[in-house]
Amino acid sequence: MILGAVLAGGRSSRFGRDKALAELDGHSLLALAVDALSGWCEHVVVTGRGEAPAPTLPDWPQAGMGPLGGLAAAMRFAQDEDYAWVLSCGVDGGLLPDDLLERLGAAPACLAAQPIIGLWPVTATADLEALLHRDEVHSMRRFAELVGARMVELPLPIANINTPEDLAALAARKG
Repeated sequence: MILGAVLAGGRSSRFGRDKALAELDGHSLLALAVDALSGWCEHVVVTGRGEAPAPTLPDWPQAGMGPLGGLAAAMRFAQDEDYAWVLSCGVDGGLLPDDLLERLGAAPACLAAQPIIGLWPVTATADLEALLHRDEVHSMRRFAELVGARMVELPLPIANINTPEDLAALAARKG
């Protein structure tokens, strides 16, 4: 079984306001990300925020740990609930390709351009927890390296919305 995890605990500092609540085609980016993961996963959670269109989990071990804190919360939940894998994305992950799971293949794997989008084995939970307790770089890329994740290249780039201008450009392309 696959648990979907939308990692939504970021500060949205480049966006200037809560990016998760920004809208594309009348839907919040957060809702689009939850819907996208729902197509592949038995259950979807949102980490790092109190309110969402899916059950929420606080980041682990504490807020402010970046995407890894959200992934750790999801991995711990998945371990407790007997899931085998966690499929993760950020709040701007609502426009993922339909064949994402096929492209990622066996876990661990993530997108080379955006390692926040990845398929992680729950057996790597202890490695993630240990990384978060060490004094070293706490990044998705570092975790991917640590667990030997394959870095998957896609033929077309995935939307990476960091500013209101990025969102406006994406809306214009879709329109």
